[in-house]
Amino acid sequence: MTYSLITFRDPATGDARAGLESAGRVLPLTDANLDLPGNEKPTLESVIEHWDKAEGQLDRLAEGAAGDSADWLDYADLTVLVPLRPQQILQAGANYRQHVIDLAVAHRDGEGTDEEIRARTAATMDRRAAEGTPYFFIGLPTAMASATEDLVLPGYSRAHDWELELAAVVGRRAFRVSPEEALDYVFGYTMVNDITTRDLVFRKDMPAIGSDWYRSKNAPGFLPTGPLVLPAKFVEDPQDLMVTLRLNGDTMQAESTADMLFSVAQLISHASQQMPLLPGDLVLTGSPAGNGAHWGRMLRDGDVMEGTITGLGTQLVHCRDEVAP
Repeated sequence: MTYSLITFRDPATGDARAGLESAGRVLPLTDANLDLPGNEKPTLESVIEHWDKAEGQLDRLAEGAAGDSADWLDYADLTVLVPLRPQQILQAGANYRQHVIDLAVAHRDGEGTDEEIRARTAATMDRRAAEGTPYFFIGLPTAMASATEDLVLPGYSRAHDWELELAAVVGRRAFRVSPEEALDYVFGYTMVNDITTRDLVFRKDMPAIGSDWYRSKNAPGFLPTGPLVLPAKFVEDPQDLMVTLRLNGDTMQAESTADMLFSVAQLISHASQQMPLLPGDLVLTGSPAGNGAHWGRMLRDGDVMEGTITGLGTQLVHCRDEVAP
């Protein structure tokens, strides 16, 4: 029985609770139905930490989803929260071949026709995939929001953009692991929309420094995450998932994770070379083609973003302009 893990608001108490979701039903996890070491309270973080003990118990609990037990709740009736709070968020930039090619054309990266720029950029991407390394930067957990929270568009810019992407959830400490063993360190997968303020990406006052990811990506709510975490054992191939984002019903992004320059395994391996990855950490894998920069259309008040990735549920985020205090 396939199942995922969520964090939701308890309808009775308002407290955050961990839950096992299967077939549209949710079983709240308690110390009565999930025995963790030291009687630790079930949270996604504690389940990840003690997965060796929790997995079998969750497998058995999931079998009850088809029954009529009153312990199970309807997913549609719940307020789903941010699934977990990682200690570290690593983000991979420029990791989809077609996305980088489109951006090169949009920003006129060099002389020549659009076709010449596409061909030149494609050749560069092929060399990078064969000989280069991923480009990482660090995100802040305080920017995270749930999959249904409103996105407040900061008033200091009109260039806020969407970037839906797959995120790997680290299951155990990974330090200098090889690509061949890297997926053994992945607990599961979730979905993140990496919102970006385009006109803050590059510093005009200090062009030699390059990109400014702190200002352009870490405003409150700029990392809608979830709604769920799908254990890795239910994902046959992370390089065969469909990433789709619709804006007000119109499809803007629709690409397979097969278009990644560096696979999930390669990203985990490279990211672990400099710093240990810790249980619950997120490794974002980059966003495919079809961002607002490509379409020439940024987010506006009243927009609705609907994001899906195969097996990872649905994000539904309403955008609204910031109201000045």
